[in-house]
This record gives sequence, C-alpha cells and structure tokens, in this order.
Amino acid sequence: MIIRPRITHALALALGAAALPGCATAQQAAAPVASTTGAEASYLDRLPSEEIIYFVLPDRFENGDPSNDTGDFTGGRLETGYDPAARGFYHGGDLAGLTRRLDYLEGLGVTAIWFAPIFQNKPVQGPEGDESAGYHGYWVTDFTRPDGHFGTREEFTAFVEAAHARGMKVYMDIITNHTADVIRYVEGDDTGYVYRSLGDFPYSRRGGVDGEPINPGFMGHEDSGEANFTQLTDPAYAYTPYVPDAEREVKVPAWLNDPIYYHNRGDTTFTGESSRFGDFVGLDDLFTEHPRVRAGMIDIFCDWITNTRVDGFRIDTARHVDPGFWREFVPAMESCSEAAGIPNFHMFGEVYMDSPNSGYIAQYTRRDELPAVLDFAFQSAMREILGRGQGTHVLAEMFDGDVLYQGGEATALTLPTFLGNHDMGRFSTLIREDMAGISQDELLARVKLGHAMMLTLRGSPTVYYGAEQGFVGDGNDQMAREDMFPSVTAEYNDNVLIGTDATTADSNFDTAHPLYRLIAEFSAIRRAHPALSRGRQQVRHYEQEPGIFAAARFDPDDGTEYLAVFNTTAVPRSANVRVGYDARAFETLAGACPAVVTAPGSAAFTVPAFGWAVCRVSETAE
Repeated sequence: MIIRPRITHALALALGAAALPGCATAQQAAAPVASTTGAEASYLDRLPSEEIIYFVLPDRFENGDPSNDTGDFTGGRLETGYDPAARGFYHGGDLAGLTRRLDYLEGLGVTAIWFAPIFQNKPVQGPEGDESAGYHGYWVTDFTRPDGHFGTREEFTAFVEAAHARGMKVYMDIITNHTADVIRYVEGDDTGYVYRSLGDFPYSRRGGVDGEPINPGFMGHEDSGEANFTQLTDPAYAYTPYVPDAEREVKVPAWLNDPIYYHNRGDTTFTGESSRFGDFVGLDDLFTEHPRVRAGMIDIFCDWITNTRVDGFRIDTARHVDPGFWREFVPAMESCSEAAGIPNFHMFGEVYMDSPNSGYIAQYTRRDELPAVLDFAFQSAMREILGRGQGTHVLAEMFDGDVLYQGGEATALTLPTFLGNHDMGRFSTLIREDMAGISQDELLARVKLGHAMMLTLRGSPTVYYGAEQGFVGDGNDQMAREDMFPSVTAEYNDNVLIGTDATTADSNFDTAHPLYRLIAEFSAIRRAHPALSRGRQQVRHYEQEPGIFAAARFDPDDGTEYLAVFNTTAVPRSANVRVGYDARAFETLAGACPAVVTAPGSAAFTVPAFGWAVCRVSETAE
C-alpha cells in the first residue's frame, strides 16, 4: 500500500512529551502519580483481566496537529467533514493529541487504551439536510490506513510505541460487519430501503420468487465453502445494487468495491434475520458468510497486528455477523498475534443489550466462540442499583450468570466492564435521567461509587473518556461525545459538569478533579493487589432493597482474602457480612474497615452514604 508520510512538528513534540500550552498547573503537580511496577514494565505478560482500560474517541480528545483538521479533503464542511461547532462533524482531535496526553492517562492509572476506529472514513454521508461526518470512525472506506483527520500510519505506529514504552497496551476498535454507505439500489431512493427477506427474495431468483432464475447451483449462505460461493455470481436477488461512478473505487482493499461481497437486502430492523443480513442504518452490510470476505478481513487485521503490534481488538457490531465468521476470524487473529510475539492478545465483541441478564451476551462466547464480550449485563445492573432504586440483589444475580460464559468464571474475569459509553450515553447522564431532580452533589457521589465498584469487582474496568472530568451529556450517541480540549460546540458547552466549575469550553485535563483522583486511587489499589484483577470473586452480602453489597476476592497465588463492601443508599448502613472462618482482622485499603471480626465467619461493617470499604483480611489479630 502507498502511505503518504507526514511526521509533523506536532508529532515531534508529542514524542518529546512536551506539555500543551497552559496545561502544566499546580493541580497537576498535586495529583496522584501512578508508579510503574515490574508487571507494568513487562506489559506483554499482563492478562486481559489485569488491564484498566480507557475508551476514547480520538476526534474528541486532543487536537495535537491542527494541520490535519480537514483530513485529506478540501472544501467546506460537507466535503471535509470538519465543523467543530457541530456535534456530528469532525472537531480536530488526532493521534498526535493522544500521544501528547499519555502522561495524563498514565496518571489516571490506565494500562490499556481503546480508541474508536481510526481507519479512513467517508467524510460525510446522510440525506440532504441531515448529513453528518465519520468522526467516530465507523464508516470505513479504507481499512489499510488511518483517517487523514487523525494522522498517518507512521503516526499511529509512533503512538503505539509511545504507549508501549509506558507499559500501556493499545486496543483497536475494528469493524467487519459493514463499510461506509456507498452501494445504492436501483429500486427506491436514498432515504433507506425496506429489508427483503431470505424467504421472499431467495438467492435463486432475481427480485423475488417469481423473478428469472439466477445463481444456478448456489446452495445458500449456510455453506461457506469456496465451491459453493463460486456459484453466486449475480447480487441482484433482493435489490439491484450499483455503485455511483464517483465512488466506484473508493474502498480499499479493492475487492471491497464489488457488490457481490455484500448482502444487499435493505435496512435492518434489528429483529429476526435482518439483524444479520440487513444494512446497519444504511451502511453496506458485508456478506461475512462469503469465503472471500472472511479471507480478506483476516488479511486486513493480521496486517495491523503484524506491522503495528497492537494488543487487542474491540469488535464492533459483533452480534450482526454470522457465527461462522468468528469461528474462522478469532483463531486466525490468535495465530497472527502469536507469530508476532504478542501473548495475551485480547478480543472482545460488542453485543449491545439493556438487561442485567448475562445469558444473552454469554451465548456469543459459546456459539460464536468470541473470547470475550463487552459486559453490558454489568452496566445494566449498575444502572439498576444506582439509578433505578433496585436492590443490590440485582448485581448478585448478574454475577451468578458468570458460569454461562464459555470458560465460566475465568472468562468473566476478562470481560471489559463499563458504566457508560459513546452509544448509550454517559453514566452520569443515565443516572440523571433515572432520578429527576437529583442534586449535583448526589449525582457526583453516585458516579464516584459506580467507579469505585467497577474498579474493585471482577472484570476489566473501562473508563469512558471524560468521566474522570465529570462530564454530563444531554443524551446518547452524539450528545455523549463531548470534546476534552476547548469546545466550540454550543450544545456541549451549556452542559453542567459535576465535581468542577469548568465547562466543555475549557480544556478538561484537570488531574485534581475528584473523579480523576478517585479513579487514580482505585487503579493503584487494583494494580497493587492481584486479587482485585486476577482473583476469584465470591458474593458475600446483598439485599432485596438498596443497601449493602459485598464481595470477596482471593489472591490467585496465596489465597489471601479481600473484601469489598459498598453502600448504595444516601444514608449510612450497617450489616454483618460473611467472611472466611479463619479471618481475624482487616487492613484498610480504601474507606474504613473494622479492626477485627465480630465472630468467626462474620464482620460488622458500617458504611457511609454512597461509601465503601476495601479490606485485606488477616488470619491474625494484633
């Protein structure tokens, strides 16, 4: 491939870790600093459960190189996609900005950076009057290079190397389900197309069961063998697809430009068969049952592993791809990463849902054989107990479902847990929606408690960028994607943040923010005590109403017991919590632990409103 090199002055500054103007403050000097342990220095040896992940949209984090704000395009906002005043367009953040803020992320305790896709996107798409840009990264045209708005492949490699030098891993967000919206259908218009089913529009007839015969000998998508798919030569079984002349060769690699490699059945309704065979909000849905598509995607992403040495993939829209694809793709990526000398390469799929029932997402680790999935069940349970007034039993029941994952509780340890994200919205926003009239102080307290729990309980905790600066959005999707660097988006700048007097019109990298400090504190505790990252978890106390939740974690090497106790109510709560019968005393790691047990097998805890106690158990009392 041809890469246009652009090693910019901004990147040179980034690699020198120079501070951005106005960013070195007394607050930063007073912030907690994450120490580097031997395990962190040997980042390749860390298991997925040991990572503390930071999920960021590069376009909204830091603008390190204003010269690339319009990417590889010229013209106005509809040609370049750049309009920092509009929430649905590019704002200027880039790879150089991410690299220059690694100090900030290291201080937060982050060990793995997951960023939204950086591949070249179609700059703008959508019907006239309702256009938006590909700033988020999910409208890919070229899978082989970064989007020009973010930088070059050399700059990406430099970012990965700079992260690795600090003991941080890098997780790429990848897409195999679809590409940008390029393919059109002769039938209909550009506002969308009704889904046409497999039964009404079989592969064997043009345009429906009464149409002329096509694709003789093709036996359907269930047989992904090459011999079968050589019989699929005409893609006009449901709609008649075509590519406008101006975009006929826009996709890279070149094979992606052929409509035969897409389902071409119209827009998904997110129900039934359309969930796998329909266009995701108009995006061109790849025919992932096709052996050429499978081989092509394997080549694309093996190349990224080999040449940039990334440490894992978050897999977008995983539930919309056929299971057979994952059963080929995952082993291929594991082989590729092993050959590249990258042990513990982690892959986790996005299986979106809004329920604390683990069973739905667990099926994708069994039937589809994905190594892990984003823990939407955890997110939903946390919202139930901290925003919707449900008892702490909801969280206990969710953890009971850990046995459903392929590999059981060991796999559950590797699931990235999270509270909010770029699609559903920020945790602070969700809590505010659930609790009309909540005060700023209580909202901050509930958000702090949520992060304290996430960083202590099983799973790989994932902080959504801006959460550590008290961001509170107006909703989901575009309304939850504010700028960390000074924003000129009016819809963001009128937001009232928590824990700070700042707005998004300011630069929000305050290392003295109470949420930043809390996350840094709990990250340090988690990294210092393997029980909290690799240890088996056992729920020890829960209630049918809001109140106390407690879980034990056990050191994976020597079995030492730890106990984490949380109070989900606005008043102090007390409970006798079950402990191991050999427990005698406690060392406090966070909050306030009792000095000794009340009796063998039981300890009395009093936890303040929205508070916690994280303790290491001792078998002897002083």
